Amino acid sequence: LEKGRIVSDEEIKSEIATRHPYKSWLANTQLILEDLKPVEPRALRRDVSLLDRQQAFGFTQEDTKLLMSPMATTGQEAVGSMGTDTPISAMSDRSKLLYTYFKQNFAQVTNPPIDPIREELVMSLVSFIGPRPNIFDLVGNSRRKRLEVRQPILTNGDLEKIRSIGHTEDRFDTKTIDITYASNEGAAGMQGAIDRLCERAEAAVAGGYNIIILSDRQLGPDRIAIPALLATAAVHHHLIRKGLRTSVGLVVESGEPREVHHFCCLAGYGAEAINPYLAFDTLLDMHKRGELPAEVDANEVVSRYIK
Repeated sequence: LEKGRIVSDEEIKSEIATRHPYKSWLANTQLILEDLKPVEPRALRRDVSLLDRQQAFGFTQEDTKLLMSPMATTGQEAVGSMGTDTPISAMSDRSKLLYTYFKQNFAQVTNPPIDPIREELVMSLVSFIGPRPNIFDLVGNSRRKRLEVRQPILTNGDLEKIRSIGHTEDRFDTKTIDITYASNEGAAGMQGAIDRLCERAEAAVAGGYNIIILSDRQLGPDRIAIPALLATAAVHHHLIRKGLRTSVGLVVESGEPREVHHFCCLAGYGAEAINPYLAFDTLLDMHKRGELPAEVDANEVVSRYIK
């Protein structure tokens, strides 16, 4: 109407595309995790064995043999019966992981396809970690960096790159917050531990940190881990209530998640990336003991599991 003529689709897109120097903005703000220098992964507590950790996080033979092993061998989820005669978690007399209280709605077909492997033209798992830009402040966003990762599941090496990113990139500063608490407080102490966790996360953002790692690596005989999903959701919603959520990225370092459903729940409740370190350690131990095919080397075990 302003020009008194019909403007073609191509002309409109061309005008918008040339309005700002988007290419140079991207070059100045794009930081890719793979381009960062390798960092040696942090060691776990030596007084806690692999079996102790597996028992603490509820690993079962079904988890390792029927779910994780096929993923590490074939790069695909295990295929099994859709039927189950077990009671729902809320009515079970057995202790269940928090993830089992949540169910996914199943879709046989989606449009566009949710398949980053066979439909990579329309779907991607590329994720960004760090402060979220204001979509209405286009010029301001041209000066803000965000960390790009190929997919949201991080290897131990990837996580250490993020943990030490402040040494190479002055626009990022990472804070690791322990999500375990003293075992002598028992179950009753969890509420207080969650409150303290939220306060520490808020203080970290106020102190200038823009990436927070929620970690349960300190789990041991003297330390109980808050369920990763509960800790993530608590921090996520606390920061939303305080108006701080878009100022920080949340990364979860936990021995608890090992199934695709676990990762989906964590992502749904605020995690931007997840490092399932115990799943990796378990698979590498299985490979070392000859429980996985010999033709699949240790590095391939981890990459296929992530795939």
